[in-house]
Amino acid sequence: MAREFNDVAATLQSIRYTRGSLQLLDQRKLPLETTYLEIRDSTDGWNAIRDMVVRGAPAIAIAAALSLAVEVFNLDGFNGSAGEAVSFLQNKLEYLVSSRPTAVNLSDAAKKLKEVVSNAAATTSEGRSVFQAFIEASEVMLEDDVASNRAIGSYGATCIQQQTEKQKLSLLTHCNTGSLATAGYGTALGVIRALHSGGVLERAYCTETRPFNQGSRLTAYELVHEKIPATLIADSAAAALMKSGSVDAVVVGADRVASNGDTANKIGTYSVALSAKFHNVPFYVAAPLTSVDLSLSSGQEIVIEERSPKELLNARGGLGEQVAASGISVWNPAFDVTPANLISGIITDKGVITKTSAGDAFDIKAFVQKTG
Repeated sequence: MAREFNDVAATLQSIRYTRGSLQLLDQRKLPLETTYLEIRDSTDGWNAIRDMVVRGAPAIAIAAALSLAVEVFNLDGFNGSAGEAVSFLQNKLEYLVSSRPTAVNLSDAAKKLKEVVSNAAATTSEGRSVFQAFIEASEVMLEDDVASNRAIGSYGATCIQQQTEKQKLSLLTHCNTGSLATAGYGTALGVIRALHSGGVLERAYCTETRPFNQGSRLTAYELVHEKIPATLIADSAAAALMKSGSVDAVVVGADRVASNGDTANKIGTYSVALSAKFHNVPFYVAAPLTSVDLSLSSGQEIVIEERSPKELLNARGGLGEQVAASGISVWNPAFDVTPANLISGIITDKGVITKTSAGDAFDIKAFVQKTG
């Protein structure tokens, strides 16, 4: 009987996987339609990631790895050597990384999987054995992500409660960082979920997250599905909401965190952080430690992907009818970078990274060395 690699507690699943078979929830059609797409190989995986069938840095990395795992599992007639198998896998991984270059989890997963297959090739001459090692390592990534998310939720809930010292808390989040953006449970939304489970959450506020509307389509969908008290707001209403005193803390996800704490996340995050700073609202980033890129000294080195103009020119994030004037120029970055000085803490699966007592800065390298 095929083993199901899904967390039984996760009521919403962006990824359905059994060995040799992968289905991805088409998030472009949510919340009105629930459709799973069959992913048969790395080309299907690349297209699903690029077209935002699957999104969210952790989910992207896992979907990429599993798309290739399914491909090699079903690769009939391969009789190549271990070296040929390594070359095949490494080329495919490089191809998959090109689908969404800003998400560090994807390149980090590719790097780790390359090491796995290189080590496997050192102990066998059979290509099939290398493929098997790759498949097993990809499946471990899927299982580890759920455990990682639960740890983030626990650390984040404890930290925010201690910092605010309030019996009931209302949090604001941006974009989608829940079960639909991960293998299950979520990062920033996992923190909100943990607070709700502990009876501490008063209300969750989620932004629309234009232009692709991940907040209104996906986060709102998850919050309603989980029966978490929640309110949807326009992106431009965040500052007014904070001014009203309705927000006790902000928690967002991350696609890449530089070694100084500068954080790339969905476009609009920087604006929310500026509003939070002005209104003295704590602003937290929640992400697995794999989202940290110690090779980058600051956010200025983070490559920012630009999306299709159609996402702004047409309704429904580019999927609907044209709403903007023909001939207008469009600037549509997928992400922005929030400077570290606007961030109160970085919630990871290994604990919360706080600023040093010596100044208003993070020492992320020291944290990684200590927890790694």
